[in-house]
Amino acid sequence: MKIGILSSGGDCPGINATIRGVGKTAIINYKMEVLGVHNGFTGLLNRDTEEFNANSFSGILNLGGTIIGTSREKPFKKQLHAEDSGKPDILVQNYHELGLNCLVCIGGNGTQRTAHKLSELGINVIGIPKTIDNDVWGTEITFGFDSAVSIATEAIDRLHSTANALKRVMVCEVMGHNAGWIALYAGMAGGADVILIPEISFDMNEVNKIVTDRARRGKPYSIVVVAEGVSMGKKQHPSHQISQIIEEATGMEARETILGYIQRGGHPTAFDRNLATALGGHATELIANKMFGRMVCVKNGRIDSVPLSEVAGKVRLVPSDHELVKQGRRMGIFFGKE
Repeated sequence: MKIGILSSGGDCPGINATIRGVGKTAIINYKMEVLGVHNGFTGLLNRDTEEFNANSFSGILNLGGTIIGTSREKPFKKQLHAEDSGKPDILVQNYHELGLNCLVCIGGNGTQRTAHKLSELGINVIGIPKTIDNDVWGTEITFGFDSAVSIATEAIDRLHSTANALKRVMVCEVMGHNAGWIALYAGMAGGADVILIPEISFDMNEVNKIVTDRARRGKPYSIVVVAEGVSMGKKQHPSHQISQIIEEATGMEARETILGYIQRGGHPTAFDRNLATALGGHATELIANKMFGRMVCVKNGRIDSVPLSEVAGKVRLVPSDHELVKQGRRMGIFFGKE
């Protein structure tokens, strides 16, 4: 068999470990041919590929980024120009002309949606969920999440000392799109006093009260962790708006820190390396058994797979009764409305 591997969407720690898991399993265990498709679906549109061998994956397990590049090309998106409207047909044609028997698509929600649409056009596809946001439907965890949480937690740890020294309220904004997984896990691990996520509504008056009450109890600084998807009604970073509101309402100095892309860069954690390797290997198992049109996943703590048709168009959000939320409330951490 001959398979292609592409990574699409944003970069994420663990993509290279996944490529290695797919590629080495395919070449060494199943004697498959493996092509790396450069720059996501753009590479398949342009037939920009490279042939891999067992040595191609040396030294990439611990590398961040992706050795085959990535892009945010959305071939099924409505096109402004007529010449771009035939992209799905070009993908199918190139898939066949390259002699591929399956295409492995490493990516987040958008990538899995595209993979499902390709499978509907007759292409054999396997999806591998990738995102630091942990919001892909159908899997309990995505690789990249643990790495992002570790980076965010370290940043929050460092904010404690400067907040205490200057008696300030530090508002730390983390990534996550419309899901609050990073904010929840990093906020809890970093000992935040307030954790604001898109899934739980909150009142800034209550946030101000928490900060003020802490100061009255001899705790002159507070750590507020905010998910980027929290809505504040304006097209600005929510951390900036929240810090302004806190400072104006309480009279305490408040400063925001936006972690941004550093959460997506650098080496993957050991957990993410192992998860990515296991997911990549299982993807190859599915290909060998001709179980196409599926996304590998973690289900009940085990590596498994689900139909792409169940994943496409859905997002996995933090439930309001999540165990960490419940435990945080019991410890006096403010999340918003019960």
